[in-house]
Amino acid sequence: MINQVHEFNSYRQKMNDKILGENNKVLKRIFNLDTNAFSEGALDKRTKELLGLVASLVLRCDDCVKYHLESSFKEGLKREEVMETLSIGTLIGGTIVIPHLRRAFEYWDSLEEANAEK
Repeated sequence: MINQVHEFNSYRQKMNDKILGENNKVLKRIFNLDTNAFSEGALDKRTKELLGLVASLVLRCDDCVKYHLESSFKEGLKREEVMETLSIGTLIGGTIVIPHLRRAFEYWDSLEEANAEK
């Protein structure tokens, strides 16, 4: 089976490097804003990642969902916390979100499997 965690991260890094290598001030500022928005502040990083996860699921952005799932995993969030967050996103987004929910579950399983192999 293809390691989708590695595949996603490799592609994301390659493309981010290309995009940021263009010396485009607007794109660099957007990337910087995104990084700063999810850093520690009045809300802790874990809460911000869960908020990002809900928003990404509702907006049906699979890459965004994967990113926030991985960030949540790295922040030490438990499966139950993430699944409850996904349930809220599905409630808010409606049944059209269910295909993205399936892929989110699959990706979380891949994160757990990749971590177990270490």
